[in-house]
Amino acid sequence: MSKRNTPPWGMLGAVALALALSLYFTFAAVQGDYGLFRRAEIVAHNTQLQTELDQLSQRVARMENLTRRMSDDYLDLDLLDQQVRDILGQVRPDEIIIQ
Repeated sequence: MSKRNTPPWGMLGAVALALALSLYFTFAAVQGDYGLFRRAEIVAHNTQLQTELDQLSQRVARMENLTRRMSDDYLDLDLLDQQVRDILGQVRPDEIIIQ
């Protein structure tokens, strides 16, 4: 009996399948929905939203301060005078207006 030199198709198929699976999972780990690039996008978006939240928190704190200063319990006369001047365009009788 003579032995033929045929390529081991089973072994080549197993190596090709392992290579294809490893390439697929590598691609999914980098580009997929839960991959590295998506994580970088999420971190950047989180940073942007945190900055926006900080700005809005500052605006809310300022508005709460102004609201408290205009409340019945605590009335800031300087703020009231400023609001009357800005919104209603009122001036005191002893003031001179220069345009």
